[in-house]
Amino acid sequence: MSYEVTATRRRPQQFDNLVGQEFVAQTLKNSIKSGKIAHAYLFTGPRGCGKTSSARILAKALNCQNGPTDCPCGVCLNCKEITNGTSLDVIEIDGASNTSVENVRQIKDEVLFPPSNSKYKIYIIDEVHMLSIPAFNALLKTIEEPPPYVIFIFATTELQKVPATIKSRCQQFNFRLVPVEKVKNLLADACREMNIQSDAEALYWIAKESGGSIRDSYTLFDQVAAFSDGYITYEKIRDKLGLLGVDRLNSLFGFCAAGKTEEALNELDGFLESGISIEQLISNSCEYIRSLLLIKNGIRREALLGQSPERYSQSVLESWNTVQTERALSLFLQLYRDIRYSLSPRYELELAFSRLCWLSQYVSPAEVKAEIDKAHALLENAPRPAQVNNSAGAQAVPSFGAMQTPSAPQPVTGEVQNAPAFTASAQQAEVSRQNEGAENASSVQIPAGMPHFSIFDGNGRNAQEATQAPSDESVQQEAAPPFPDGGAVPPEQAAAFSVAKPFSPPQENVSLPEYENGGEYSYAPDDSSDDDWSNTDVPPEDDDSFEDETGRSSPASAEPYVPSDAADFTEEAPQRALTPEEIHESSVTFTASDGSSIQMGKLFGAVIAELSVNNTMLASALMQTGAWNLLGNKISTTIKTEYQKNYIGQNIPTIVAVLSKYCHEHMQFEIQYIEEKQEKSAVELPQQVKILCNAFKGTVVGT
Repeated sequence: MSYEVTATRRRPQQFDNLVGQEFVAQTLKNSIKSGKIAHAYLFTGPRGCGKTSSARILAKALNCQNGPTDCPCGVCLNCKEITNGTSLDVIEIDGASNTSVENVRQIKDEVLFPPSNSKYKIYIIDEVHMLSIPAFNALLKTIEEPPPYVIFIFATTELQKVPATIKSRCQQFNFRLVPVEKVKNLLADACREMNIQSDAEALYWIAKESGGSIRDSYTLFDQVAAFSDGYITYEKIRDKLGLLGVDRLNSLFGFCAAGKTEEALNELDGFLESGISIEQLISNSCEYIRSLLLIKNGIRREALLGQSPERYSQSVLESWNTVQTERALSLFLQLYRDIRYSLSPRYELELAFSRLCWLSQYVSPAEVKAEIDKAHALLENAPRPAQVNNSAGAQAVPSFGAMQTPSAPQPVTGEVQNAPAFTASAQQAEVSRQNEGAENASSVQIPAGMPHFSIFDGNGRNAQEATQAPSDESVQQEAAPPFPDGGAVPPEQAAAFSVAKPFSPPQENVSLPEYENGGEYSYAPDDSSDDDWSNTDVPPEDDDSFEDETGRSSPASAEPYVPSDAADFTEEAPQRALTPEEIHESSVTFTASDGSSIQMGKLFGAVIAELSVNNTMLASALMQTGAWNLLGNKISTTIKTEYQKNYIGQNIPTIVAVLSKYCHEHMQFEIQYIEEKQEKSAVELPQQVKILCNAFKGTVVGT
């Protein structure tokens, strides 16, 4: 008898011999036992996993002289003919070479004749996805309603290419890849059958290399057995097939883990000089790093690793953590994709191993975030002494939420004032509170160069505490407003501040800024409790009118104030002091063609008032313009900020529409930029700004 390859000699002949396809075998056996035999089957799955073998076993089970039976005898005439492929009633067709409509038409003619000496005429069409679309369409009617003695069995590796009309007419069975452990057991049985000795490591390598295909494993097994002289070992496979092996890879990756670039590149050059291809080296390196990753995650199954876990270098495992090992694996996977389009694959390979030599220094973004969180926790839990010794390299930064506000208003000047400082009495009180173990502190010890954040103060209260009514003791401790610059306080704290710290008159010899109209502020403290309220309190309810800061008295129910001239308007917006030449002339009058007229001062105020409702930014920009000059129906003005000039220029159509509305005639508007050349006097920056500039290495570009 001629020689048979292992894949043919060990082809399964019973359903029980199908390794890894237990679901398919049991389902077909139950169908035969119950007599529920379908007229069409579709077997799908990867190559070499038993699709054609299952089709032949099903044909023998249906046409066995003792059947239909789930266990064909294998010795009757029909079983032997099906096994040898000589049965006239079991026709195997290669779908790749019979793709046309003519081939399908021949099948349609043959199904009209019953089987010669069997119960069923069975058509096994392998690689059925290779049929053309017209051929599939010609086969539809035959598959849907075949004669009772005809059964179709289709096998394919590419299910997506089979039309849905074919799938819906067949019972579909999905075949799976065989696990490595089961393939290794089949190879061990083949060794015993052929009287060949073998190492488990070598058989694991063959099974792993086959990728779950039994036919591929038998084919590789025959090749290895041919040069092994009756004893299959992993060392023989490595030397004869040009593999690197774990031992040689341990040496190469050991140099990389130790950061020895020169030794690693020399070792790599030796591998390439010995005839190992670059693709093979990359593939083996990927498998090696994958095994390292599995071991570091606690997986030590030899079926997954392909080798014993003890064979991998312990120094490499200890040098790289899990994140760095993942980085190495992704690097080589990307390398395999890049060498296809590379100028020199060897250069790419050497670059990859050079990068591996400094992989121990790689820090992932997750690790960076973890360290930042630790630093955040250290700052949050920092000690809070009353004042930090400057000689220790730290700065005492007053808390934004616990600044002490003086009882009298401070002088207001055109220069930037320094950050408020603690008085001696306040510092002593703060030290005493620290010694008594109070939780809230007014200063935080911050390392030199670090910014100060109010979130770390501990002075702020949460929403639940803020809504609770404060006790007398807590009101006195928190009487000072939390904002030293006089900013508004939260509504829920306004009452507490007003009760705990009543309004006090200003100190003597306090200079107040002159108002633009030449007048001065005058303040006379009133002992009356009715008028004693601040900007954080609600105005008295028993008064129908109140005076604003400009001195005008307005009833509560009066109409909104509309400025009558430019001087009134500048009082409403004292952000920019205008010279007398820049004050908008109220005497200039524009007369429309219909006889109506309007003064420029009133026109300016009306335009600003209307734009303030719909376009606040544009109204604010127009408030910074100079005098409005009238020439015919054209209004021209100037501005000293280039940004606002560009912004106003983009909104000229809106301004023209409002002007035309009040002037009763189509108007024009023009604005020009005039650079303001003025030397600014140096100002002292607040302490908080200095700390932020030092921490973020920045400079102040404007004050």
